[in-house]
Amino acid sequence: MIQDQVTATGAVKIQITAPDGTVKSEKTIKNLVVTAGKGYIASRMTGTATAMSHMSVGSGTTAANAADTALGTELGRVTLASGVTSGAEVTYVASLPAGTGTGAVTEAGIFNASSGGVMLARTVFPVVNKGADDGMTITWVVTVS
Repeated sequence: MIQDQVTATGAVKIQITAPDGTVKSEKTIKNLVVTAGKGYIASRMTGTATAMSHMSVGSGTTAANAADTALGTELGRVTLASGVTSGAEVTYVASLPAGTGTGAVTEAGIFNASSGGVMLARTVFPVVNKGADDGMTITWVVTVS
């Protein structure tokens, strides 16, 4: 009997930059592709789902759970700067400018709408402080294997 299991995993790189472009902090963490995200991936096979288009950050600290459909406490959401597929990987990049998503950031998610929408993946991490004048770049790689 043939048994094949498909999984979706990923890694998130977060970079905080000062107004002069100096990198203040950088970290890479794992993410969870949530149940709704797995359903989304399946629906894309028939072309019935709207493409992922936004990334959000928040200050919620509850551990990521497969049943999640939103962030705990959203601080800001931006349109993805890019979403590129290469083989079985999709790389999403978002830049949160000064004044957006400011504060003690502890979670992030990928969505297919500017508000609400379907969540593909969520991650929770130790505090990354984003000052009002700081920029934040998030590079999120989702791998289907």
